[in-house]
Amino acid sequence: MIKSRSRRQRHVTAPGTLGNVPAAAVLPALRARFGALVREISKFGTVGGIAFAIDLVLFNVLLHAGAETLIAKTGSTVVATSVAFAGNRFWTWRNRAHTNMARQYTVFFLLNAIGLGIGLACLAISHYALGAIWPEFQSPLADNISGQFVGTAIGTLFRFWSYRRFVFGENPVPEPAPAAAPAPPAPPVDEAATHVTHTTPPRAVPRI
Repeated sequence: MIKSRSRRQRHVTAPGTLGNVPAAAVLPALRARFGALVREISKFGTVGGIAFAIDLVLFNVLLHAGAETLIAKTGSTVVATSVAFAGNRFWTWRNRAHTNMARQYTVFFLLNAIGLGIGLACLAISHYALGAIWPEFQSPLADNISGQFVGTAIGTLFRFWSYRRFVFGENPVPEPAPAAAPAPPAPPVDEAATHVTHTTPPRAVPRI
């Protein structure tokens, strides 16, 4: 009876839970993960900005060189996508496990096309669907807001999430453990101190 009461009173933590974990042990891990995420987002944004500038400049250069519009856009898009892939692979997520570059580039290109489709879908919904009801949504200002701001923002979020999950993986490469420092040499042993002297016990004095 006493054992059953003690078992009822004993607090048992459910499997898979941490119980009462102190906040001092959780906050440093959360800060580290948040800091790593912020660094990834800033690097991703830098690479995306460079790729966008390359796409814009190369597209106009090809147009002035006499290339057809769709061919010029296709060429500038392929070059900009390749630059974005290299920047994200070797800088943004360089610590991730990389296996097959051809597979990564193919998946990267397909996901980039899906992100572009998201932006076009936002523009089509605004211009054609909402514009059929409210003509204000067919103005150049509305097209820029839906296509360049809303569509680009949603497409960029999709790209960041999909690249991080499906292209470059979620598991970082473990850093090699630092080499162990060599043990200090043992101090010299004093032979005189280790020499054991055997002394004879004093003889007992006979009692008279």
